Amino acid sequence: MTSAHDHGPATFGRTFALAIAMNVGFVLFEAFQGWRVHSLALLADAGHNLIDVAGLVLAWGGVFAAGLRPNLRHTYGWQRASILASFANALLLMIAMGALIWEALHRLRAPVAVEGGTVMMVAAVGVVVNAATALLFRSGQRDLNIRGAFLHMAADALVSLGVVAAGFLYLRTGWSWLDPVTSLVIAGVIVIGAWSLFRQSLHLMLDGVPDAIELPQVDSYLRSLPGVETVHDLHVWATSTSGVALTAHLVMPAGYPGTPFFEAAARALRDRFEITHPTIQVETTRLDDACAPRRDTQP
Repeated sequence: MTSAHDHGPATFGRTFALAIAMNVGFVLFEAFQGWRVHSLALLADAGHNLIDVAGLVLAWGGVFAAGLRPNLRHTYGWQRASILASFANALLLMIAMGALIWEALHRLRAPVAVEGGTVMMVAAVGVVVNAATALLFRSGQRDLNIRGAFLHMAADALVSLGVVAAGFLYLRTGWSWLDPVTSLVIAGVIVIGAWSLFRQSLHLMLDGVPDAIELPQVDSYLRSLPGVETVHDLHVWATSTSGVALTAHLVMPAGYPGTPFFEAAARALRDRFEITHPTIQVETTRLDDACAPRRDTQP
């Protein structure tokens, strides 16, 4: 039996700290401006941005927990915390968009006048802050948890950009329905992205095979190894948003193949399938395969 280890992504610790500091500053600025001009819209958006700060804190906590070392009670460490954080982040984002849709529908029924100039100015600052924050996480999107943080901030930048456009058009036309309609369109786009994140993180929480891995291809590769007669009890699941584990039983009648065989297999599984934690057991005769997946159903 052999196992190869390659745990965890970069922690993005400084990135999260900078992103949270920038967004807390913007929330305070937006809330003050909303209070100063008596704008309920700005105050509501400040509350929405505060939720996103909570999302960033949650994602950072997930990354931190995933980096904790294993112990006798948690033999994989806390890697799965990053999956839980990405799931919570997606849920939080959809709840925030639900609140935004509710408010937009209410504003459609009872339009209110807004101070277009102030709203445009504050929203423009929001575009810069949120876009800059999203760019900080752009390089880490292969990690589902980091992708959740990126989507949060990219969504906010899109919302702020829509608010700028709506404020400009309002100044030109006086149409008070522009703001809620713009909000509904943007919220719809964001919910689509959030649903994808929600679905993927829930799938990983339930030990599903990561979307990037085709299990039949992994099975075929293992069967192609020299001396392998068949493969059974093949399992692939995510230990974190960036780590993937594999266990497999290889039936090799000739017996134990030697260390170079396992090293080459572990290297190929990492390079070809991004499986970072493979564990392979060799058997000279096939044992009972009670865990064999059904081939006639989709995961």
